[in-house]
Amino acid sequence: MVNRKPPGIYVLPSLSRESRNVAYRAWILILTFLVYTCYHMSKKPVSVVKNVLYRNCSVPIKEGYELEIAPDNTSTTFCDWAPFDQPNHKQLLGSLDLAFLFSYAFGMFFSGHIAERLNLRYFLSGGMMLVGIFTAAFGMGYFFNIHSIYFYVGIQVVSGLVQSSGWPSVVTCVGNWYGKGKRGLIMGIWNSHTSVGNILGSLIAGAFVTTSWGWSFAVPGLITFGIGVMVFFFLVPDPEDVGCDMPDQHGTHVVAEHGINKTLNIDPAEPSETSRLHRYDIESSEDGDDLYHEQSYSSIDASTQALIKHKQEKPITIWGAFFIPGVAEFSLCLFCAKLVSYTFLFWLPNYIEHTAHYDAEKSADVSTLFDVGGIVGGIAAGLISDNFGGRATTCAVMLILAAPVMYIYNLYGSLSLAHSIGLSFACGTLVNGPYALITTAVSADLGTHKVLEGNTKALATVTAVIDGTGSIGAAIGPLLAGLIPVWNDVFIMLIISDLLALLCLVRLVYKELRIDRLLGCTGD
Repeated sequence: MVNRKPPGIYVLPSLSRESRNVAYRAWILILTFLVYTCYHMSKKPVSVVKNVLYRNCSVPIKEGYELEIAPDNTSTTFCDWAPFDQPNHKQLLGSLDLAFLFSYAFGMFFSGHIAERLNLRYFLSGGMMLVGIFTAAFGMGYFFNIHSIYFYVGIQVVSGLVQSSGWPSVVTCVGNWYGKGKRGLIMGIWNSHTSVGNILGSLIAGAFVTTSWGWSFAVPGLITFGIGVMVFFFLVPDPEDVGCDMPDQHGTHVVAEHGINKTLNIDPAEPSETSRLHRYDIESSEDGDDLYHEQSYSSIDASTQALIKHKQEKPITIWGAFFIPGVAEFSLCLFCAKLVSYTFLFWLPNYIEHTAHYDAEKSADVSTLFDVGGIVGGIAAGLISDNFGGRATTCAVMLILAAPVMYIYNLYGSLSLAHSIGLSFACGTLVNGPYALITTAVSADLGTHKVLEGNTKALATVTAVIDGTGSIGAAIGPLLAGLIPVWNDVFIMLIISDLLALLCLVRLVYKELRIDRLLGCTGD
């Protein structure tokens, strides 16, 4: 058997089996958190630097700075960075987002497929180092005085492709180590890496944007490359690689230990989500409607549990992933939800600068409150869905609340700094909550769905299909924001997309509510 232990593991102290299980699970969460923090940190500088690639040169670049004087005393674009100094600057800046996000979406559909067939440690570390290289390469345009739109668009295309290596890989790693029980809460906390990365990206890029914007890309690129090297030496993608127990993927309280399953001792006073809600088989009736059939965990005897084997697994196809129950609905919902989230991600600093009239650095700092709200929203969505058992219902409630909050933000967000901070936080909480839940706990649940009969090899492909579909929406949102000339119309587009995301979940919400009614009727 090929030794799959990463080389860095050999320098760590040896631990007992029980301690090793706990230590490795904690380490995987920490390392993958750092990994995807860097992925998002490297996405953010473009949105910050937009404010200096094209700006009004008749005002100081920052409070307290002297006004720059145009050579002819009349130009207001002399200080802009060509080719973004043209009247169609918004479309040119939007093309950077378009190039990145469409190539990211394209790559996402294939990265999960590839990740399932390669060693995840090699795939993730290599992808991450390439992300670092191409992030820094964008900043080289400043240092080498490059003014070709083809250079910047080309860098964005390649960056999008290599960025797609991250999400299926880290979700698969975490899904391999953690079972279904409290996956929503664990992944909700863990998923704060997206917002932490956005915040760090904004702060690092903002620190250099008014003086030497090339460093806004070079510094995140160097950090990302360094963490990629760490991944190569220390990432353990699968518990079996280091002799740890396999997690309980289906809430049966059965975990694999060296290929032999054992039943966990669960305190009856603290039932898991599965034992509380029971388990439901979803079957198609002759008329095509889905029916829920209750299957209490208590009805599964110990001898039956012992027959559940950790068997040889084969990856599934991209097309096959679409037919897993729930994948299509959540994929379309994420398409609309990510359209909203990524429009904020790529255009919020620019929106704040133009409506509240802050300088580029302050606009970047204020925009981080959207991501702070995203941290709270992701954790809240995971916690609520774990305790009440309704992933789709949790998403639907947050989507309903997000629409009026975005409307209020557009009306009153620029009145004062307090308004901007408070409403940015509220928007981030409600917009990023469903997005975070779908890309983490929902993806992991569907990637280990019972129709797969224990085949966890499907997790990377399912994650890639869901996030790849969402990433197409993520590409369209910033593109439309660049093409729509009036900010009010941009917010109308965002609200419509939010409501369409809600519409995609109607069938699943109905099913979840019907489960609750059935449980109520049985007196459970």
